[in-house]
Formats: sequence, C-alpha cells, structure tokens
Amino acid sequence: MTTAPVIVGVDGSAQGLGAVDLAVREAEARNRPLRVVYADAWSRDPAWTGTALADPFTDPLATRPEAAVHAALERIAARSRVRATGHVVRGHPASVLADESHEAALVVVSHRGRGGYPGLLLGSVARDVATHAFCPVLVARGTPDPGGPVVVGVNGSPDSHSALSFAFEEADLRGAELVALHAWTHPVSTGPGDMLPLVHDSALLAGEEARVLAESLAGWQTKYPDVAVHERLVRSRPGPALVEATRGAQLVVVGAHGHRPVVGWLLGSVAHLLLHQSHCPIAVVRH
Repeated sequence: MTTAPVIVGVDGSAQGLGAVDLAVREAEARNRPLRVVYADAWSRDPAWTGTALADPFTDPLATRPEAAVHAALERIAARSRVRATGHVVRGHPASVLADESHEAALVVVSHRGRGGYPGLLLGSVARDVATHAFCPVLVARGTPDPGGPVVVGVNGSPDSHSALSFAFEEADLRGAELVALHAWTHPVSTGPGDMLPLVHDSALLAGEEARVLAESLAGWQTKYPDVAVHERLVRSRPGPALVEATRGAQLVVVGAHGHRPVVGWLLGSVAHLLLHQSHCPIAVVRH
C-alpha cells in the first residue's frame, strides 16, 4: 500500500457522508489509506470550544466534531476494509484541507456542506479547496452513472495534460470508457481591436481543432491500452459542452485553468461552471 492517503473532509452533514462514499471507492481502487478530517474552525477560540451552534440548516451531528468523525469511520467500516483514520484539526475547513493536500494523493469534498443555504449551489469550501489544493480535488455532487464514461476536457494546455493523465488513470481503475471532449468557438476576438476574418473555412478550422485533440491524446492509448477512448469535437463553449456531457457520466475531469487564465481568477471559468452545474462528481487537476 502506498503511503500518501486519500483525504476526505467531513462536517457531519449528509452531503459529507456522500463524499466519504466516493473517497472509499478511490482509496480502494488506488490501494491507499483513507484519512477522515473534520476542520474545527470554532475551536481556534477557547470561548467556542464544545459549543453547539444554533443553526436551522445544521445537522445536529455536525456540532460535535468527534461524533461526525466517528460516524464517518463507522460508515467506512460497514462498507469497506480500507484502512481509515479520523482526525479533528483546528482551523478553517478550506485552509485545513489545502494544507493536508501537501501529503495527499487526492482530496475529496462535498460540493455543499452544513454551511450551505437554500439557493446556494456551491459551498465555499469546495471552491476554495479546488482552488488552492496541491493535489487533485474530487468534488462529490450530482448522481454518477456507474456504467457511464469518464469525461475529460481537452484544450492542449498544461493543465489539460494533467487532467488527461488523471482521467486515463481513473478510467483504467474504474474499467470505464473515456470521452475526451474538445470544444471550440473561434474565430472569436482575443482582445481589443482584433479584426476577425469576414470569410473563413469552417471545415479547415474544424480540422485544426481535431488535430489539437488528436495531438493531446497521442501516447496515452499506449500507456492505457485497456481504456476505450472516444474523441468528441464540439463547436460550443467548453463549459456548457462539458456540463451537457456529464449527463450519464460517472466522473468529469478538468484542468484548474484553460489557455488564458483571467487575471485575478484562481480557478478557471470551465472548472467553476462545472463545480456549480455538473451532473456527476468533478475532479479538478492542476499541473
């Protein structure tokens, strides 16, 4: 068994236990230990230690960190023989999990926890962990199709290469097919004053985009000969195209950034959209 663990963040919520189930599968498939972490932000101030918060949206279990960790460990023991340990760590959840990611193979979180409110589609913890973690982050959301493919967004960027590596590994571990999706919309303006061609050859442009996809996939089939790969070229914006592709998928994998990260944005727009709208779990990978 390799030593770097799969880490899963829990907070006592039902959504958190859903992330535990996803983490168990990953730990089993990767033959890695599982580390259950509850980040106790309130214990930083002694005045709050042991205090139950009055919050109508809070699961009663979530107000007691040790009870939340124990519930997660019991759930794991009932479903798996994976080696699991539980820990309560002082600090803000996103900061704690980002720090834990230094020594992790994978961090698993729920897209919403006990801090979520009706109408809020994405918890700040999931977003911040996906933004700052030092390893791939798997966000539990939607309803994965166990027989569906692993979908990966491809755009030729360094983060896209890292996403392909993770996606091929996941497809191989799961015995799933892989859908490599490349979406394109140009010719479009890339900056102020750009002059767009009045006439362009759509077939030629499509051929160029197909070449980007083919070159990105070159060599991976040799490394993972048992993974069936389906190339999908879509003339659309990447975010909506990938969201649509998650219907009937068991996992979608995307790089943290695209070709041109927006200054001041720590998470790319495609990853951000998937975290809000994906119909299956999302893995966010950075190079």
